[in-house]
Amino acid sequence: MPGRDHASSGELKKAIFAGGCFWCMQPPFDQIPGVVETTVGYTGGRNPNPTYEEVSRGDSGHVEAIEVTYDPAATDFNQLLSIFWQTIDPTDTGGQFADQGTQYKSAIFYMDEGQKNLAEASKNILAASGRFKKPIATQILPAQPFYSAEEYHQKYYKKNVLHYNLYKKGSGREEFLKRTWEK
Repeated sequence: MPGRDHASSGELKKAIFAGGCFWCMQPPFDQIPGVVETTVGYTGGRNPNPTYEEVSRGDSGHVEAIEVTYDPAATDFNQLLSIFWQTIDPTDTGGQFADQGTQYKSAIFYMDEGQKNLAEASKNILAASGRFKKPIATQILPAQPFYSAEEYHQKYYKKNVLHYNLYKKGSGREEFLKRTWEK
């Protein structure tokens, strides 16, 4: 987050993840030292500057996603990957939890070959771990233009605490993550 205290190398990097509802993707990344900023938005579609209505209808080909700006001197892409895997159901082929449709699929959008290789390695490790009975469905794709979502979606979990918490619980995400990762 802007203003967060951390030692900076001066060179910031970006990572883009899609994991269903972008409201639920922002809090875990905001807690990581070295994450400078998170922005929810849209990527992977056909037209520039999509609206929430276009994306949520599935008309634009975009997915809801989060762009994470981080200081590689304070955190690394592997840590971000670990957080990503622990915020989604990587076996869901139709979306994420209560949100179904291609606009809610899970994906890692790599910025360079280094991110691609790390993403593929982490996916392979997760698949071999035996944690999931079904295959890992999360895609690893080259980054495409990222468009910020409307302001009312940014930091939604802080702006609308009650609604966000009800959504997270009601969608099935919260229970799945507890059952899967708190062992």
